Amino acid sequence: MTLYSCCLILLLFTWDTAAYGPNQRAQKKGDIILGGLFPIHFGVAAKDQDLKSRPESVECIRYNFRGFRWLQAMIFAIEEINSSPTLLPNMTLGYRIFDTCNTVSKALEATLSFVAQNKIDSLNLDEFCNCSEHIPSTIAVVGATGSGISTAVANLLGLFYIPQVSYASSSRLLSNKNQFKSFLRTIPNDEHQATAMADIIEYFRWNWVGTIAADDDYGRPGIEKFREEAEERDICIDFSELISQYSDEEEIQQVVEVIQNSTARVIVVFSSGPDLEPLIKEIVRRNITGKIWLASEAWASSSLIAMPEFFRVIGSTIGFALKAGQIPGFREFLQKVHPKKSTNNGFAKEFWEETFNCYLPDGSKNSPSSTSFHKGHEEGLGTGNGTAAFRPPCTGDENITSVETPYMDYTHLRISYNVYLAVYSIAHALQDIYTCTPGKGLFTNGSCADIKKVEAWQVLKHLRHLNFTNNMGEQVDFDEFGDLVGNYSIINWHLSPEDGSVVFEEVGHYNVYAKKGERLFINENKILWSGFSKEVPFSNCSRDCLPGTRKGIIEGEPTCCFECVDCPDGEYSDETDASACDKCPEDYWSNENHTSCIPKQIEFLSWTEPFGIALTLFAVLGIFLTSFVLGVFTKFRNTPIVKATNRELSYLLLFSLLCCFSSSLFFIGEPQNWTCRLRQPAFGISFVLCISCILVKTNRVLLVFEAKIPTSLHRKWWGLNLQFLLVFLCTFVQIVICVIWLYTAPPSSYRNHELEDEIIFITCHEGSLMALGFLIGYTCLLAAICFFFAFKSRKLPENFNEAKFITFSMLIFFIVWISFIPAYASTYGKFVSAVEVIAILAASFGLLACIFFNKVYIILFKPSRNTIEEVRCSTAAHAFKVAARATLRRSNVSRKRSNSLGGSTGSTPSSSISSKSNHEDPFPLPASAERQRQQQRGCKQKVSFGSGTVTLSLSFEEPQKNAMANRNTKRRNSLEAQNSDDSLMRHRALLPLQ
Repeated sequence: MTLYSCCLILLLFTWDTAAYGPNQRAQKKGDIILGGLFPIHFGVAAKDQDLKSRPESVECIRYNFRGFRWLQAMIFAIEEINSSPTLLPNMTLGYRIFDTCNTVSKALEATLSFVAQNKIDSLNLDEFCNCSEHIPSTIAVVGATGSGISTAVANLLGLFYIPQVSYASSSRLLSNKNQFKSFLRTIPNDEHQATAMADIIEYFRWNWVGTIAADDDYGRPGIEKFREEAEERDICIDFSELISQYSDEEEIQQVVEVIQNSTARVIVVFSSGPDLEPLIKEIVRRNITGKIWLASEAWASSSLIAMPEFFRVIGSTIGFALKAGQIPGFREFLQKVHPKKSTNNGFAKEFWEETFNCYLPDGSKNSPSSTSFHKGHEEGLGTGNGTAAFRPPCTGDENITSVETPYMDYTHLRISYNVYLAVYSIAHALQDIYTCTPGKGLFTNGSCADIKKVEAWQVLKHLRHLNFTNNMGEQVDFDEFGDLVGNYSIINWHLSPEDGSVVFEEVGHYNVYAKKGERLFINENKILWSGFSKEVPFSNCSRDCLPGTRKGIIEGEPTCCFECVDCPDGEYSDETDASACDKCPEDYWSNENHTSCIPKQIEFLSWTEPFGIALTLFAVLGIFLTSFVLGVFTKFRNTPIVKATNRELSYLLLFSLLCCFSSSLFFIGEPQNWTCRLRQPAFGISFVLCISCILVKTNRVLLVFEAKIPTSLHRKWWGLNLQFLLVFLCTFVQIVICVIWLYTAPPSSYRNHELEDEIIFITCHEGSLMALGFLIGYTCLLAAICFFFAFKSRKLPENFNEAKFITFSMLIFFIVWISFIPAYASTYGKFVSAVEVIAILAASFGLLACIFFNKVYIILFKPSRNTIEEVRCSTAAHAFKVAARATLRRSNVSRKRSNSLGGSTGSTPSSSISSKSNHEDPFPLPASAERQRQQQRGCKQKVSFGSGTVTLSLSFEEPQKNAMANRNTKRRNSLEAQNSDDSLMRHRALLPLQ
């Protein structure tokens, strides 16, 4: 049974070896064997397997010069290690390298070879099988290239814990150590690359992009990570498509239609060159230009895409490239390749034929290499330079440096250096095993592995703990996920002016070790858009919103598609594409363009504005007129008019009017706390003082004229002391109201932001509207009482007819303050103060004009009426009018009584009052003579009633004419004796008061 198993496994191995003949592998014996997987071809020929016969292995097509260079880098590294006296001395590394043809099936076919050999070694069949050609187990594999291929290989190698060190597979899925236990890599994973792509888009302020990804384990995870990063940066994706090199023509057409119809100019592509090539060819055929291609490192420098005939379409490509390394002596090694010299490299023959477009004489037309070329050329997929259907024979003397191919492009060794580094990583892991000291090893009880019988899992253990310095002086150690953290170079595709080839200009770098926000550096001066332009293309769904506007959402559209909405008043935006407008501070308001905030306009009733100046002039005019009246009254203080109007109270009244006019000035100017607390009490107390004076004055005259004969007690209580006491008491009540107001809720200056948005109204906050109501209400109450007494006193003598004017002044006062209430309630800002100033001035001018202007006019312009005789005459006339009315009423009553008793007639009293019924004086004097006689002798007035006219004559002489005075006294006594009317007796007592 054991022999049977041995033969079966050897049969399988022989089949595997036959499938990979000598021309399909690079192989060299050694003490320790390293495996290698490289894409020597870009793909396999499509072949329909109908299974009518035994299926044949698919054929690889389209030679990959870069893949062969990567293979050469592995061979160079192994030979360099074998020749090193310090690294693995007395040990020889061998290799077995296979072509993956950039497909999973070919890669797994090669991987089975590694696994099968290891299983043969694990069975220890040497004693049963004489295997002279025995090859040691493969203890590590370098490869593969694509992430999708490495994923499949890693799943298989992981079953046997065979370490796999990839040089180009960057998918972040491969960092999952639970699934890929033995996978490591010398290339950064795509997580940093996807973040870097999003950072570039954000740097150029693009927000509207499309995405294309290879439909494999490289493209899908990479583009998914990019979407996550884009969403964090508010970058919107217009379309997202998957591609493959095996996609049929209809699928490619659909993707191209999407690209052509999209408004996004930036296209992010996570793909390899072979997967992207069919799409680019169709785009070139349709001549779709103006797109910006953001390339992942897998195709950013691909020779399949970076071709001059494609440049008009993809000339704006910005891509990521791995950090270039240096491999001393590698250039010379590449130039030494020759089919006859490279006996261990089965791929050298095909390389030579593809490079020089010929075939080696020892090959036939139907050799695998020749057949591969012909089929590839006929299908338009070959990379050779020939145009004939058959190649000429090679001489073997061709010069490798005379032909320009990607193989000799060693200026930027990126993937090649990663291969070099992967081999050295395995070598240093073996070196750690070789130099391990028992008791300090990584295995149980500190044991060490035997370098001569080393197994793959032991190498994997040492790779996980690897730490060495490479030839560039950099530290190399794999993290817990088996990754090496590295930086990226950012390249821009340029068209060489020398030969028209595509060159990769380094325009920046991305440092993954730097802080966030400082990782990306781009030199925009080096970037050429579409191969010639310096202007950054626009790739946004909507145009930028200028400062002063914000982005408004359009329903049903992505967030990147928006409309620009003007910032509302009071808000601003000082940057483009603002998501929201910022509110201005409380004391600021947005300018006209809403791009910044400016201080709000401060508004109050200013001294300098026309309205304030007008009110101030009126207040000053009132003060001047009041002062003028006060001066007139002071100068003519001993004249009868001034005496008759209660001189002392008039002075106090004029002083209060001065205070009223002055209090209005407190309402003008910027309100301060002290002015706010002073202006209302000053206004209230001034007006109460004014109204109190008018009230006491009016009430005194009325009581005196309507009282019985005044006694000494009347004169005592109606003296000046009592009058001033009443004025003080009335004013004191107002003072108490103001004190309580100022103590409980004092007014204060207030900056009102609510009335108008862009204006700050500096006003006085009254503290308590109830207190203000009490202040004005009490003033109006006194005014109402004063109006009542003034109205009742309207028929007093002419010298006392100021009651009539007081009535008018009170009417004006009420009209002003009744109008003030709705005006005060309906206005705001500075107009509140203006309304109150107007009310104060109107009421003050009304009082001043009605009460004093008539008297000043008489004093200044009618001095003849400002005499004692005129005053006494009017007073006596009023007294006799009242007496006459009383007498006539009594006579009418007596006549009616006599008529009721029998028609007897009563006698009329004998006096100097003559009653004439229905006839006039038969001998009247001329009017001028009569007026002269009245001025000389006294006065004579007629009192008319319904039943007749009473004429009374009074004469007043100078005190020095005693005789005439005695006669006047007798006449008055005669009147008193003959007329018993109480009214006459009352008014007689007023004569000495005047």
